[in-house]
Amino acid sequence: MYPVLLEIFGVKIYTYGVLVALGAFIAYWLLLKFARREGMNPNHLENALLLALFLGIVVGRLSYVVEHPEQVEGFRDILAIWNGGMTFFGGFMGGVVGVLIAIFRYKLPFWKTADISVIALSIAHAVGRLGCTSAGCCYGKPFPVEGTSLPGLHFSDKFPFFYLVFPPGAVAPPYMPLYPTQLMEFLGLLLIFALLLLTYRKKPFDGFVFSLYMFLYGLLRFSLELFRGVTPPIAGLGLTWNQLIALSLVFLSLILALWLLREKRHEKVA
Repeated sequence: MYPVLLEIFGVKIYTYGVLVALGAFIAYWLLLKFARREGMNPNHLENALLLALFLGIVVGRLSYVVEHPEQVEGFRDILAIWNGGMTFFGGFMGGVVGVLIAIFRYKLPFWKTADISVIALSIAHAVGRLGCTSAGCCYGKPFPVEGTSLPGLHFSDKFPFFYLVFPPGAVAPPYMPLYPTQLMEFLGLLLIFALLLLTYRKKPFDGFVFSLYMFLYGLLRFSLELFRGVTPPIAGLGLTWNQLIALSLVFLSLILALWLLREKRHEKVA
């Protein structure tokens, strides 16, 4: 709701960038904590995080630009990440590549690294969605309510029982009641983060937390796409590209969990 957090001597500090940086810092702190618990070298995890952040931001931003060419009028708009605008799935793939490079470079335990990475990712992603709320990107469809067009958060008796109205200057259309998809995802990711933390302590095998994350986030994102007003559905299919990717995550998570469980049983027999 506040794209610019503050302005000092004409220099604008954007809320989106501050919150994305805060999410990265929380992820960094968690990774170091888990690295010590798992007996892993913290420096190697630091490098993995840096690679994941860099590639995640680059690929996530480029994916957004490809998906929303109407928001790009020149080269500067491609770089203007401070205004908000990254696709999560693009950023996720870039981040995965970064982590994979670090895993093979430093010979990190593959599935242990994957498990702790998604725990850190889920809370960083949640904080990042607050950044989306500030910038107005990733906004929802028009909310079915007659009432105030005053910018801010407003409560309603209809699901999800609150909606957002953005001011001029945000990415979202101003003075229009919209589904609060950014905050809905923020709450969903907080729940996923809590479930992953609880599962991590008693996980049946390495890789289980990673597969659980894929399953839960796939369900969350598929549901949220029903309320998002950014990505139009594919003609003749009725689903968005993001929903197809989300469904793929759900099915892949089930296949991965079953495969890892079978591998664990084979190890016990051997």
